[in-house]
Amino acid sequence: MDDLVDSEASFAGDKGGLLIIGCGAVAREVLDVIRLNGFSHVSLECLPGKLHNTPQLIPDAVERKIVEAADRYQRVLVAYGDCGTGGLLDKRLKELGVERVPGDHCYQFFAGGQRFLDWHEAEPATFYLTDFLCRHFERFVIEGLKLDRHPELLPQIFGNYRKLIYLQQVESAMLEDKARWAAAYLGLEFELQPTGYGDLATSIELAARKVG
Repeated sequence: MDDLVDSEASFAGDKGGLLIIGCGAVAREVLDVIRLNGFSHVSLECLPGKLHNTPQLIPDAVERKIVEAADRYQRVLVAYGDCGTGGLLDKRLKELGVERVPGDHCYQFFAGGQRFLDWHEAEPATFYLTDFLCRHFERFVIEGLKLDRHPELLPQIFGNYRKLIYLQQVESAMLEDKARWAAAYLGLEFELQPTGYGDLATSIELAARKVG
C-alpha cells in the first residue's frame, strides 16, 4: 500500500484487536511498524491526507471511524497530531475515551516531543519535511502553494525561514537527495535528522500489547 494521499483505505489484521485510525500521510510508517512487529491483530484505517487543508473537519471524520469500529475492535488508537484542530480533536477523543499518538503534528511524534521542542527553540524559522512530504514535495508544496505558477510567491512565503530539517524515517539516498533539492529550491540551509518512527512506533507497540 502506498501513501494514502486522497482516498480512504484500510489494512485489515485479525478482527477484534487494535484498530489504528490514521492520517494518510503516516500510512506507510504505521504499516511498517505493524509489519516489523508482526502484529497480526492490528488493523489500519486511513483518512485522506488532504483533510489537512480543512482541519476543522478532522474531529468529525475521526469520530465517524471510531463509532464504526466500536463493535469490531477491542481498542482504538488515533494516529493524528492535533493537526491544526486547535484542541478540538483532543476534546472529542477525551469524550470518546480514545487515545492518540502524542504530539501537535507528525513532525513532533516522529522526532519525539522534547527533541522537537529543542529544535524549534534553537531555530523557530525552520521548515520540516518527513519522508511523506519528501515524496510529495511537488504536489503539497510547489503545486499546493501555487509556486509552479507564481514563483514570485516563494520569497513571500519562505522568506522568513532559515533552515529545512529533514526528519528521516527510513534511510534512503533518493529521499535524502530530494530533501536536499527541496532545501535548495526554497533557499534554505539543509539539515538531516534521522528519527525513525519515534513516538508513533512506541504508541502503536504499547497499544498493540494491551490487546495482544
